[in-house]
Amino acid sequence: MFLTANEETYQDGQIIFEEGSYGDWIYVIESGSIELSKTIDTRKVVLEVLQQGDIFGELSFISKAPRTATAQSIGTTIVGIVDHNFLVDEFNKLSGNFRTILNIIVSRLNRATEIAAQTKLRRTTTRVAKVLSLTYNTREELAKAFTENASKNGIFIKTDKPLPTGDRFYLKLKLPDQTEPITVGCQVSWNRTSADTPLSLPGMGVEFIQISKTDQESLNKELMKIDPGKKK
Repeated sequence: MFLTANEETYQDGQIIFEEGSYGDWIYVIESGSIELSKTIDTRKVVLEVLQQGDIFGELSFISKAPRTATAQSIGTTIVGIVDHNFLVDEFNKLSGNFRTILNIIVSRLNRATEIAAQTKLRRTTTRVAKVLSLTYNTREELAKAFTENASKNGIFIKTDKPLPTGDRFYLKLKLPDQTEPITVGCQVSWNRTSADTPLSLPGMGVEFIQISKTDQESLNKELMKIDPGKKK
């Protein structure tokens, strides 16, 4: 367990620190979730969603370089600030050679993160506001819900009972022009409840991890449709 000197509470969407800013505080998530993102060619790329017990901010502490990502709260999140004096004392006990090795590791991690963000950006597709009915099995019941927006890679499901991050399940997605729903294997990327975020919809962000070529084509076709009410 990390020795923390203080704790801070952030509401949904609040920024803990921004990419490019200076600071060497290290944080540990006591409750809630933190989104780490980078800006690539003016576009936001989400790198990772951290959960309770995860730490962040450690790379800048070691390298003394600017922050390599933006940390933003998802829902109400409480973070502990790891005791800075304790960290400095412990770090200074390391040999010069070992500190050099740590800095090399940090540099490589930063380069790997940059490459990963670029790759993720190339794979990112536009998320379209779509209301589609769907069903999926939870551990306790068959749930019925609606999407709020969708892309060919994933959807946001509006629900008061989101599944835990990392959970995998199959959902049946009903497309308007098809009599039978398509079946998609999914994984929960992040979630939030109404208690976490009173100003945003409760639900979960879901990534598609298994979908047939035919079903993918049907979904892509649906997403490309123009809402008649929005035609000029």
